[in-house]
Amino acid sequence: MLVDAYKRPIRDLRISVTDRCNFRCTYCMPLDEYEWIDKKEILTFEEITRLARLFVQFGVEKIRLTGGEPLVRQDLAVLVKKLSALGGLEDLCLTTNGALLAEKIESLSQAGLRRVNISIDTLDAKKFKRMTKRGDLNKVLEGIFAAKKAGLAPIKLNAVIERGVNDDDILPLVEFSREHGFAMRFIEYMDVGNSNNWTSAKLVSKKEIIEKIAERYPLKEVGRDRGSAPSVDYEFVDGRGDIGVIASVTEPFCSSCTRRLSLAYFPRSDMTSSPVCAAALPTKRFRNSSAIPGAAERIAIRRNGSRRSKRRTTTPRAIKKSK
Repeated sequence: MLVDAYKRPIRDLRISVTDRCNFRCTYCMPLDEYEWIDKKEILTFEEITRLARLFVQFGVEKIRLTGGEPLVRQDLAVLVKKLSALGGLEDLCLTTNGALLAEKIESLSQAGLRRVNISIDTLDAKKFKRMTKRGDLNKVLEGIFAAKKAGLAPIKLNAVIERGVNDDDILPLVEFSREHGFAMRFIEYMDVGNSNNWTSAKLVSKKEIIEKIAERYPLKEVGRDRGSAPSVDYEFVDGRGDIGVIASVTEPFCSSCTRRLSLAYFPRSDMTSSPVCAAALPTKRFRNSSAIPGAAERIAIRRNGSRRSKRRTTTPRAIKKSK
């Protein structure tokens, strides 16, 4: 089992398969233009799979595919098929904005994808367009119901709540999820280290979110899944589903987190400093991954924390237009 410097177990691996996104959400990637990593520098599916296999051997149990927007990466189902075949992997999930999900869900499901998280911050089409700048709510809804029809479960819907923007969408989203059997997860608006102009005045706290929901639908707290999930979950007293809140600002959960490994579309030049990472590359020196002394102690993979903001400000890098 991999552990970090604080002896916390590392069981979850996030794999960002691309830095590109087809949305420009105001709280995440708000600028119109960015300087992207050259496609030739991004790890191949074979390299990602070999790395994932090594991490599973070291005790990783869950893999989540993210981006940017992962579905803009061509032929993602090929990677899903490779990862779903890894022995010892207990869970493979995709986090997506859903815009391309309807057209790709069949191939993803056939490749072995069983679970999906979909971002949807409002059910108001005009507001959705303002928040995402490029998004079409109908496309996202189509993707959500296509995933349900394909038998993926559970389907979790994620909404970042920002005061004065979509805090009035909390109850409509709850009612939508209850009606259709989806799990709703609300996320506190937070500083992600780029150009979203974060301010605490826009923060809607977990306490406020839960109080607003409980006034209409009584809740029973369940807690964090396995004691380490980022979301604090609640069941509806009437038995019609559940909701959760990720309170990374008002109730930090770093001490129990097991999600500290992330493969973030690293260029190959960033990978060779680590024996585990280098083992995925087609070089003579690291061809035998089973003979890597001290690999668990020398993993050069990005960990969540203070370094995250620094990397997000540089990858992808915003292009400054000359005046």
